[in-house]
Amino acid sequence: MAAPPFLSRMAAGRRRTDTQADRRADDAERERDELHARVRLLEARLDQRDKQRRAMIHIMGDLSEANKRLGNQRKAMLHILSDYETERRHLARQSERLDNSRRALMHILQDFHQSKIRLENSRKAMIHIMRDLRDTTDEIQQREQELRDKQEQLVQAGKLATLGELTTGIAHELNNPLNNIGLFIGNVSDQVRLGIVDEARILEVQEKAMQQVRKASEIISHLRTFGRVAPVSNERVRIADVIHHALSLVQEQMRLRQIGLEVEICAPEAAVIGNPIQLEQVFINLITNARDALATAPVKLIRIQCSAGEGRVRLMFEDSGPGIPPGMEQRIFDPFFTTKEVGAGTGLGLSITYGIINNHKGTITVESRKGKGAVFRIDLPLAPPEEEDGS
Repeated sequence: MAAPPFLSRMAAGRRRTDTQADRRADDAERERDELHARVRLLEARLDQRDKQRRAMIHIMGDLSEANKRLGNQRKAMLHILSDYETERRHLARQSERLDNSRRALMHILQDFHQSKIRLENSRKAMIHIMRDLRDTTDEIQQREQELRDKQEQLVQAGKLATLGELTTGIAHELNNPLNNIGLFIGNVSDQVRLGIVDEARILEVQEKAMQQVRKASEIISHLRTFGRVAPVSNERVRIADVIHHALSLVQEQMRLRQIGLEVEICAPEAAVIGNPIQLEQVFINLITNARDALATAPVKLIRIQCSAGEGRVRLMFEDSGPGIPPGMEQRIFDPFFTTKEVGAGTGLGLSITYGIINNHKGTITVESRKGKGAVFRIDLPLAPPEEEDGS
């Protein structure tokens, strides 16, 4: 029996509905699969981005560390550049000082050349004066050769310059005993020619002549002793003896220049431990320095005072000259500093004096009074008594 038509239509509609539902389910399934695929792709991308983010964080950390290192390196470079600039300025200052020293050395060499010429002239004059003393000619020439060999030493050059300045006075002082010897011998010759043979008188004249010979020999011996290079050894030195020896070389210079000398010598037992030749050079330098300061002074007077006490020996060398120019009291002991004209001095005298006194563990100071001269004070340690010194 056939179904009614409306039922057939309902069944057909139902089948179409089921087919559509299946299609929609298939579409939903595909959409769900696609959605799951997109989710997995999105998760993969998110995972990749997370890895990239972590890598970026590591890169940023490394970059920060690199920036810190670069900052430290920049600071180090700034310090290096600062040190370089400091060293460059220091080198520039040293170059400037070296250039100034070179110019000063040129002036010194010029002064030394002039001093060498004066010393050579003095040597020739000394040889001419000493020609009559034939028994000492060889020793004098040998000593002169030794002195010439030492001219490269500045300290010795200063001593030679002092000897050159004292040549005139020493020659005059040597001339007196020579003239006296000639007179004594002439008197004896006259008596012999006249047939007057007075043995006592002849012996007396001969003794006087020998005294003059000994005086001349003493001057020459002391001159040779002062001129030689001072040994480095120290000994017990009586200050009074050193002053006496120094005055024996300069007193004739003082007399010829009409300079008065007032001397208060220490007690004979006042002594120091040192080098007598070096100390004598100190005293001669100070006396000749005072002599030069009195060149234009209306009153020409040099006072030398010596006293001992409280473990010290104090010496004062005072002149009546114009004094030291203001501001130069602290510079006069500097090497090569001089207020004299170029060629008139090397500026070594007071520098040598300061060095010798310092080596003797003493002190030297100067006081200048404008228009009233200058006073040099020397303090030296007093030597212990001889019985303690020998124990």
